[in-house]
Amino acid sequence: MAHYPLTIGTPDGLLFAGEVERVKCRTITGDLAILAGHSNYCTALGMGDAYIRLEDGSERHAACVGGMITMMNNKAHLLATTWEWKEDIDVPRAELSRDNALKVLENEDATPEEKTVAKARLQRALVRIDVAQADK
Repeated sequence: MAHYPLTIGTPDGLLFAGEVERVKCRTITGDLAILAGHSNYCTALGMGDAYIRLEDGSERHAACVGGMITMMNNKAHLLATTWEWKEDIDVPRAELSRDNALKVLENEDATPEEKTVAKARLQRALVRIDVAQADK
C-alpha cells in the first residue's frame, strides 16, 4: 500500500516523524482516516482514540485530545493538544481522574464552572482508559 510522511507533535515536542499508510483520528465533525493521495485538507481535532498504520502494517494506538491535522501535497502534520501513546497511558492515574470528576459532578454544591471542568476531565479520562484497555 502507498505511504506518505507524517509528523505528530504536541506543545511538548515532536512525538513521531516517519512514513505511514494511514492515520485515523477523531475530528470535531467525526472520525477521519487519511491515506496517501488524500486531497489537501485541514481540520480541528476532537477527543478520542487515534492510530497510525506504519509501512510494515503494524499499528500504534493513542489517545488524542484536541489540536489540528493538515494534509498538504501528500504530507501530513498532526499537532495535538495531547497525544498519549497507548503504552504510555497511566491507567491508575486516569481512573483517579475519572473518579474525581464523577465526585464533582455528583456534588450538588459544585458551581457550574466546576461541573464544566469536571465534564471535560471525565471525557478525557474515559478516552485514555478506553485506549489503554482496548484489545487493538
